[in-house]
Amino acid sequence: MAPAKLSGFCKQGNDWLYNARLPSDITIIVDGVKFHLHKFPLMSKCGKIACMLEEIQSIHDRTFTTKLEEFPGGSDTFLFAAKFCYGIQVEFTARNIITVYCAADYLEMTDEYGEDNLLLKAESFFHKNVLHNWKDCVLALQSCESCMPRAEKLHILQKCLNAVSTMVCTDPSLFGWPMMMYGSLQSPGGSILWNGINTGAKIRSAESDWWFEDISYFSVGVFERLIKTMKARGIRSEYLAGVVMYYARKYLPGLGRWQSRLSSKARTVASFSSTPAAVDQRDLLENIEKLLPEKKGKSFCRFLLGLLRVASILGVNQTCLDSLERRIGMQLELASLDGLLIPSFSNSDTLYDTDCVERIIHHFMSSESGLTLFSPPSLDLLSSPSFEPLRKVARLIDNYLAEVASDVNLKPGKIRSLAEVLPDSSRTLHDGLYRALDIYFKAHPWLSDREKEVLCNIIDYGKLSIDACAHASQNKRLPLRVVLQVLFFEQLHLRTALAGCLNVLEAESAPTGQGIGPTEIAGNVTATGETGQRIVRRDGWVTIVRENQVLKVDMERMRSRVGELEDEVSKIKREMKKVKKSRSSLSSPCIVAGKFGCKPLSKSSDSQTDVVGSTGPTPRPSFEHPRSSHHSRHRKSLPLFRDLTHGS
Repeated sequence: MAPAKLSGFCKQGNDWLYNARLPSDITIIVDGVKFHLHKFPLMSKCGKIACMLEEIQSIHDRTFTTKLEEFPGGSDTFLFAAKFCYGIQVEFTARNIITVYCAADYLEMTDEYGEDNLLLKAESFFHKNVLHNWKDCVLALQSCESCMPRAEKLHILQKCLNAVSTMVCTDPSLFGWPMMMYGSLQSPGGSILWNGINTGAKIRSAESDWWFEDISYFSVGVFERLIKTMKARGIRSEYLAGVVMYYARKYLPGLGRWQSRLSSKARTVASFSSTPAAVDQRDLLENIEKLLPEKKGKSFCRFLLGLLRVASILGVNQTCLDSLERRIGMQLELASLDGLLIPSFSNSDTLYDTDCVERIIHHFMSSESGLTLFSPPSLDLLSSPSFEPLRKVARLIDNYLAEVASDVNLKPGKIRSLAEVLPDSSRTLHDGLYRALDIYFKAHPWLSDREKEVLCNIIDYGKLSIDACAHASQNKRLPLRVVLQVLFFEQLHLRTALAGCLNVLEAESAPTGQGIGPTEIAGNVTATGETGQRIVRRDGWVTIVRENQVLKVDMERMRSRVGELEDEVSKIKREMKKVKKSRSSLSSPCIVAGKFGCKPLSKSSDSQTDVVGSTGPTPRPSFEHPRSSHHSRHRKSLPLFRDLTHGS
């Protein structure tokens, strides 16, 4: 091989020329850039150009011009190959190795057209230097976007991906690549280096996510192929989910609110990488959704909710939206309230996307359908751990309803449908539903009592706590019918709870010599009713005794209120009776007869009855007002009748 020469290429405008005494006899155009070269150096190394020149058979006749379509790596890579053909020294690096490899294959620079040709040199450097070094693999994959199809055809892309996947699963301290973690270089043994000298100081082992930042500089196509390769090699799903989340947070700014923390430690890529890849956010999100593994977790669910929010903004396809909603519904019990508050970006007037949340709840119920449909009578739903996700979702949805209830554009039917998606067994208490409806009634004062009553039908008043009942009984926003039902159930709860407390107190105060065992005490408590059982089981006997005084105060307050209502009813009855008495006096036959000049005839039986009634024993004083009014009315009718008779 001839000794290497200094670069004789110079650029004039958009053209490249080789400084030689001989004029150029071949012009090659690559990506609009013209290379004015000579035939013999190219023919001796490039099989493709040699074949092209043989076909036209005009080597010595005239200048030949050709255009190389879809050349791997573009004009820069062709300049590298042209320098090699002219015997100029070239340097292989991790950044150009894949494009040079593909360009050598494109130009057919094999050993058939020259010993130790470019293809063989590129292949040797790739296998010996790149595949065994993390840094070089990362840089090579970063620079292969312009020649992806040919790199896949030559299997060099897959070899790089396999190498990266293998090193991800391996302790990085076993390899000799330079690492910039923790702000200083490390030796292969893991010691900190200072000016290249081993200090002997050890650092803690590398974290499992040490490679996330390096991978995040890949293009979407390379990143997608890498994740698929890792899945095929059996990489753990939590690692895959972590790197996908990291990649998405880097290129989707809308996810910044939902990210927990991006590590601020210096990574390997910080010292040698170029700027992050330019991506289309909509295509990226759709690809990210396909790469996500089937995984559950609070942070993962929060990420999915953030991804759904960004997807609504970007307007991704419906398939992607449906898949995200299904993934969230499968782990809805792990969601947070602020994650569910997804703004409405459609034509709807509502502030939040309640339709999306309703679909998510339906997905959750579909995943829990086997549990909710099969519930034998002996199964205690309150204590069954399998029903814990359902109870968590019920509390979450109640809080969600309370948040969206203040939206003036929210229709009553949507509130009702969201509340009724979950079964009745999911809520042990309906305080959350009552709170949501109270907020809704406050924000919608124009609702009629009929509409309020229809909405209140979703509440089981028997599942309201004592505090909720006390608040509802004095709530002026509730219809009167609803308040009366609440008062009834409030008294029922208080009586049942008080009966349970009294039985517990009697059981505790009973002497031990009477042979009252724990089984008998439990039987007495059970007899007080289902509500008493819940209170005793939940809070314990000691708590019930301590709350006894509070329950008594609540009962006295309710009794006084019921007494006030009874007094008002009795007053209304007395007023009604007075009105009836005045009407009956004006329409008596004596007065009518006097007006027409007639004498009424008195019957002996009537007078006898009056006399007996008047001369009989004096009745005992009584507080019954209707009886006293009845006797006084008859006593006053006799003098009036006598006066009318004498007057006639």
